[in-house]
Amino acid sequence: MARQGTNSTESGADGPGLSNAGRLDDQLCFALYAATNAVTRVYRPLLQAIGLTYPQYLVLLVLWEHGSQRLGEIADRLGLATHAVSPIIDRLEEAGLVRRAGDEIDGRVVRVEVTEAGSELEASAAAIQDEVRCRTMLDADDVVRLRSQLVQLVDRMDGA
Repeated sequence: MARQGTNSTESGADGPGLSNAGRLDDQLCFALYAATNAVTRVYRPLLQAIGLTYPQYLVLLVLWEHGSQRLGEIADRLGLATHAVSPIIDRLEEAGLVRRAGDEIDGRVVRVEVTEAGSELEASAAAIQDEVRCRTMLDADDVVRLRSQLVQLVDRMDGA
């Protein structure tokens, strides 16, 4: 994304048939895609050091925040399909970080809960979050503002 934020007048590329819709650097979707990739590239080695992938980290964040959850609740919170979350839970369970347990009220319902080993990772994960925030070079107000704008964008897109 070398020419980030350029437009036809800045780039001087007003060739025939070229519109802003045809310029990669003018696309919101590409800016979001590139930003997501940049952030996950920072997370990847930090999480790898504590034995997690980024998707596993997201599942654990849900469980640390909300406690025991049904698979569907985790999937809903992450905006993913249940079949996409199930293999992540499988790998976390194999690593001893979560366990599946029957629901106390309805035995047919399976809940996912964090094990003691999974709980012990929470402090390390918090340190990783701080490191990533530092690397963004955004102050606290900018982080809150950007996150708020992105949440609003998702809400608008989901409502469309």
